[in-house]
Amino acid sequence: MTTMPRAADAPSPSPSPSPSSRISRPFRPGSPPPAAWLVVALACAGQFLVVLDVSVVNVALPSMRADLGMSASGLQWVVNAYAIAFAGFMLLGGRAGDLYGRKRMFLVGLALFTLASLCGGLAQDGWQLLLARAVQGLGAAVLAPSTLTIVTSAVSEGAARARAIATWTAVGAGGGAAGGLVGGVLVDTLSWRWVLLINVPVGAVVLLSSLRWLPESRAGDRRRLDLPGAVLVTAGLGVLAYGISQTEAEGWTAAATLLPLAAGLALIALFLVVEARTAAPLMPLGLFRARAVSSANAAMFVNGSAMFSMWFFMTLYAQNVLGYTPLEAGLALVPSSLAVLIGSKSAPRFMPALGARNVAVLGTVIAALGFGWQSQMTVRGDYLTEIMFPGILMMLGAGLTATPLAALATSGAAPGEAGLVSGLINTSRTMGGSLGLAVMSTIAAARTASAGGTAGMAGTAGSGRGTAEALTEGYALAFRTGAGVLLGAVVLMVVWLPWPSRGVSTSAAG
Repeated sequence: MTTMPRAADAPSPSPSPSPSSRISRPFRPGSPPPAAWLVVALACAGQFLVVLDVSVVNVALPSMRADLGMSASGLQWVVNAYAIAFAGFMLLGGRAGDLYGRKRMFLVGLALFTLASLCGGLAQDGWQLLLARAVQGLGAAVLAPSTLTIVTSAVSEGAARARAIATWTAVGAGGGAAGGLVGGVLVDTLSWRWVLLINVPVGAVVLLSSLRWLPESRAGDRRRLDLPGAVLVTAGLGVLAYGISQTEAEGWTAAATLLPLAAGLALIALFLVVEARTAAPLMPLGLFRARAVSSANAAMFVNGSAMFSMWFFMTLYAQNVLGYTPLEAGLALVPSSLAVLIGSKSAPRFMPALGARNVAVLGTVIAALGFGWQSQMTVRGDYLTEIMFPGILMMLGAGLTATPLAALATSGAAPGEAGLVSGLINTSRTMGGSLGLAVMSTIAAARTASAGGTAGMAGTAGSGRGTAEALTEGYALAFRTGAGVLLGAVVLMVVWLPWPSRGVSTSAAG
């Protein structure tokens, strides 16, 4: 990465710094502040950890099921317990960072995340694992919004900041992409428990380094946190996801499905009412009057609902249908991992010429082509044409899309709302992903059942050829649905994202 200015020389992201926004650094007088690259590296390390844990468990799911006796729906909640807590509390984490210090929230979230990883790795029952994953998600929600705010405050506007945001995006996307390989190595050489335990030494090193080198910053406004809003939005999203997951066993018209769906929607509606009336809302609804903020978050939500499920179904397909070991499944996805990094780092090069809006649209079209190709998978599954090439397209498109959407969403944030907007864009991507995974899993399971499968979505490869064919049909339908969702996202972005995005991309990308 091109050398960036030192953190001390970075101007405020706002043209006219607010007096309520201040930065304080716990360094001795006369001692030089940390270089911007070091601040960016530490923030990205935290982001890598929390995103890694969204996907690292995927290759370990069959082993978790065998060891802890979990059901197929339980396996889905190993992923969703983390993702829902992550997304549900991220707005609260972003606002807490603005009010009480981004470094402080970074450290608190990382400590909680590391402790929960230890508990999850030592779990002896399924409920203990799910509880640990939910607490992990809470820690990630406190930590993650601060990472982007720390990155943008450390680097001046222009080309350097665009490269820093691209690095943050690439590291986050790389964390999700690397999860399959890291998880495969750990499961094959040690056990599934190490996909969680590995976070403990890594988290401790990042924690100690951040305590020493990260500068502190806050908006300086000591307004209270909106705890009622946080409880309502988290409960609403969680209950809604639970209702969607019930459709696999109960169907869409059963009371066990309709009641939680209705309750979840009611809680979210009540959250919006509370936010409109409270003096210090968790999510000021006025933010969405800015077209760039509202449209970029909507696009991130819809894109995330499709792209998040890619690693989940690709890993299950490789292991349950093609008979790959966890390590082989992880290695099979390495080209996809590299593609998402290339896409994320390439986006800033195209943004000045094409505009953030057009780069995001281009990336989503490429991803949709990959999803459509992947939906042609078969039981025999040639690696090059049914895993590697479609996987590269899907993740290259994901990388190209995420950076311009994040740049658009954060470009107009005031200093006092930088953490909130960072949390919001993370929430949109992660919550879209968790709800999308619940829907896609339900679609895949229903198709598998109708095709004669008996093992469900997470069945094993040894369950017989009929089951393997049924699983393949279910996974293929999930990818076809994802392709349709992404094409819908293209229409949404063409219609809604602001046209004069070149100005945003130029200021962000130089």
